[in-house]
Amino acid sequence: MTDPTPAIVAQSAVRRLPRLALWLFCAAYVLPGLLGREPWKGNEFTAFAQMLALSEGASSWLNPTVWGQAPDLDALLPYWLGAWAIQIAPGWMSAGLASRMPFALLLGVTLASTWHGAYYLGLSPQAQPVAFAFGGEAKPKDYARTIADGAVLALMACLGLSLLSHEASPILAQLAFVGCAFYGVAALPYHPRYSLSALSIGLLGLCLSGAPSFAVLMAVGSGLLCLLDRQSTTPQIGRQHALWLLLMGVVVAALATALDVWHWRLMPLHNDWAEWRSLLRLLAWFTWPAWPLALWTLWRWRRQWTSLHWSRHLVLPMWFAALTVSTAMLTLSADRTLLLALPALATLAAFALPTLRRSMAAFIDWFTLLFFSGCAFIIWVVWIAMQTGWPAQPAANVARLAPGFEPSFGWIAFSVAVLATTAWAWLVVWRVGKHRHALWKSLVLPAGGAALCWLLLLTLWLPLLDFARSYAPWVQQIRSVMAKETPMKPACLMSYGLDVGQMTAFHYHGGFDIQPLDDVETPQRADCEWLLVDNDLRPGLAHVVRLNEWQRVRTIRRPSDNDEDVTLYHRRQP
Repeated sequence: MTDPTPAIVAQSAVRRLPRLALWLFCAAYVLPGLLGREPWKGNEFTAFAQMLALSEGASSWLNPTVWGQAPDLDALLPYWLGAWAIQIAPGWMSAGLASRMPFALLLGVTLASTWHGAYYLGLSPQAQPVAFAFGGEAKPKDYARTIADGAVLALMACLGLSLLSHEASPILAQLAFVGCAFYGVAALPYHPRYSLSALSIGLLGLCLSGAPSFAVLMAVGSGLLCLLDRQSTTPQIGRQHALWLLLMGVVVAALATALDVWHWRLMPLHNDWAEWRSLLRLLAWFTWPAWPLALWTLWRWRRQWTSLHWSRHLVLPMWFAALTVSTAMLTLSADRTLLLALPALATLAAFALPTLRRSMAAFIDWFTLLFFSGCAFIIWVVWIAMQTGWPAQPAANVARLAPGFEPSFGWIAFSVAVLATTAWAWLVVWRVGKHRHALWKSLVLPAGGAALCWLLLLTLWLPLLDFARSYAPWVQQIRSVMAKETPMKPACLMSYGLDVGQMTAFHYHGGFDIQPLDDVETPQRADCEWLLVDNDLRPGLAHVVRLNEWQRVRTIRRPSDNDEDVTLYHRRQP
């Protein structure tokens, strides 16, 4: 016998979120940042270096390297996707834009798989609201659709999703494949064939995206849940599903062994309170506002997941979230690992909506309204300061943080930003209006505010962000220094101490043929007239080249980065 559900929902409260509105929400979140920028420094440019090398035939597809250096993450599939996109892109499309295309689709897959996973969990008998004595309770499919809409809105509202989900990097591929696996396990009792296909794609994709051990743990744990589930399927079908998941775990392990992608990157638990405080702070803002709603779900539905007859709509996302959060505590890149927990946390947050008190819903609305309206106001003020010089203080801050940046005005970006701000104002007026309640109303403002601020940043601030985070201005600055020394366009550039991202930047943005130097025994091309040295390694330059053959030109600092200085040398004429 199962415990009574805490959800009391009438049919009028599960009105469908208009599909056009949901599609516009997703488009406003996915598309900004796709166009009008170069690959950004960090994880995205490091991954882009691998993709570019593969597309140019300078690297092995099964063992990718760039200038002899292997990637930090053995993620074959994301590099393949980016390289294939670069190879098939038309001539007018840059390699940077082409490499982002498949990852924009992967973000769409993440949103779609979260919606479908939450939908099938909402169809579970244990998740259904209380049946009224005279009828009028929410119908199962309408209720599940409302829960799914709330899960997608909660996912887009998470603050930690915005930047990492828009970078063409392996972590976004892992997020999409975690979403596929989550949908596959959630829909197993309803569509076994489609679910097993999604599970296979998700687990194999995780293995090829640098997370084979995570995929094996996910397969084994999900199989155990299917074996213990006595409410959704018969014991025989549950055993079949568990056997299939265990088999997939074996296949993933065999594939990881064959490709030699087993690399254990876990570290011991922190023994310093400052480290734990930093991790808790990261968890609090990264998963906001999903985590307070998820905790409320666990409290209000506690009888459904603490009893022997537990409910899969709670235990399944709890398992996915617990696995990811515990893994994040044992990794150096906790933020990238926490990203994988967001679909499950958003689903748990959606099940808080049927039990949410009016006072808590009002607090979420007012906090969201003030926070995102304030952020949008700041974005507009700084943009006006960049264009006009007034207010003076924001303009001075931009000039100090991004020296050399020249602001520009774009009608398309300005028009999109005005439309988005107008839509936000209309959404606020609609939310505070007096009309029938719908469960997803409490998450409309958080999702809309997150989409608004991200869209404003990637329209009004895009030139500034691209200047600060891309390598293109730095490469152009160094090329201009070279042009003053010699009128001939240089084709070869030797480097000492530069990392993979920096060397790829000079190859991609500057068209240089890069020759990295390791020691004095490294063969040096006679036609290379220029040498670029990391400023921190200048004292050891004598061990690599004969200093009497080179003349120092100048030290050049990357704009907006005080820790990235290089010194340029020109070969002396004999």
